[in-house]
Amino acid sequence: MPLIPEEPQIHESAQGPRVTPAGGRSAQTPRPVPGPRPAAPPRPGRPGPLRPTAPAQRTPRDTAPAAPAAVQIQVIPASADGALDAADEAVDMLLESGRAPGEVLVITTGAQHPWSAHELSFGEASYWAQHDARDDVFCTDAALASRAAQRPVVVVAVNGGPDDAVAAVLPLARTKASALLIVCGDSQRVNAVLAAGV
Repeated sequence: MPLIPEEPQIHESAQGPRVTPAGGRSAQTPRPVPGPRPAAPPRPGRPGPLRPTAPAQRTPRDTAPAAPAAVQIQVIPASADGALDAADEAVDMLLESGRAPGEVLVITTGAQHPWSAHELSFGEASYWAQHDARDDVFCTDAALASRAAQRPVVVVAVNGGPDDAVAAVLPLARTKASALLIVCGDSQRVNAVLAAGV
């Protein structure tokens, strides 16, 4: 049948790849290249290579209540006569290191701190109003310590008092401190009480 000029001619070379190369040689299979392979580019319509995902964030309702952080305990060796001075020095160091005065509570086991005695001379209402204001270091004694609120740092001056009073005030002071408990006193006496369960 004669070709019509409007019809395109189909040549044999346009029919697709040849099965055997020219010259009768067989085609070589590509050899793998040693070393790491580059990641394949993503194909259209399919996601790219799988990437590890970040762990799912917990929402506040899924979060269990946090356990209270452990309170650090520091013992400063001092005699009963020097415990109050050691406590005052500890407070000064805390304030110099950046602690706010309202974060510190001082408890004495023997005689009252001079500040506490002075402030109580104006009446208990004024004394406890200063406690509630949290503007300054607050000092109290073992007899009134249970009424004091929790503060980040509690400093205990073991400046006398019976052993049972000391044994009672140290566990109480531990509950009043949310970050740091500093105990100034006879280290053997203090450590014996602390080892008993503070």
